Amino acid sequence: MRPNAVVHRWDQLDLEKVTEMISRKIVVGRRQMLAQVYLKRGAQVPMHTHESEQMTYVLQGTLRCRVGDEAITVCEGEVLVIQAGTRHQAEAIEDTFVLDLFGQPAMDQ
Repeated sequence: MRPNAVVHRWDQLDLEKVTEMISRKIVVGRRQMLAQVYLKRGAQVPMHTHESEQMTYVLQGTLRCRVGDEAITVCEGEVLVIQAGTRHQAEAIEDTFVLDLFGQPAMDQ
């Protein structure tokens, strides 16, 4: 049985190396997933989709994204909302740090 509340400390979570240019830390709940993602300048997140809605909050840096057929630049202090099932990709224009929130666990991301 899972507890009703759990506290996670980012500084105690393992940093997962996704690629040479992208690393992340993840907290997974029953119906949501929150990820700190570190992208080095030039990092590419390839075109993909997933079943969950995604919110990307840029804490530092800038992302150039393609969401469907639309090109979008997301800067520090902005939040990009991507609807479930929408094809999207991203490139870090500079060293970038984001928080990604998924409406349900999306461990394939």
